[in-house]
Amino acid sequence: MNKVLYGIPNCDTVKKARTWLSANGHDFVFHDFKKQGLERATAAVWLEQLDWEVLVNRKGTTWRNLPEERRAAVTGKDAALDLMLEFPSVIKRPVLQGAASLSVGFSGAQYSELFKARP
Repeated sequence: MNKVLYGIPNCDTVKKARTWLSANGHDFVFHDFKKQGLERATAAVWLEQLDWEVLVNRKGTTWRNLPEERRAAVTGKDAALDLMLEFPSVIKRPVLQGAASLSVGFSGAQYSELFKARP
């Protein structure tokens, strides 16, 4: 499976992940989900592998700017899926698909561990 890094290009954490992957010889495709969108099927697969609370960034500006009623309505993966598709910037970044497992966020140690099993 090809590695795909999902995020937005001006996010510092996404920049660090892209730099790490390139510096460590990992081929990947970058998918800017603000410009390229996010397919429902892709986000649904993520929600089968990870809890919605891992994928939805409830500390970010996008979440904080939502009306209280909208935030309160996100109580499960179906509501989280709808929110993620409507506001892709609410997704914790980056999301890396195609490594040993689906990964959210970035740290050098996290990626080193993730790629131990797969060069």
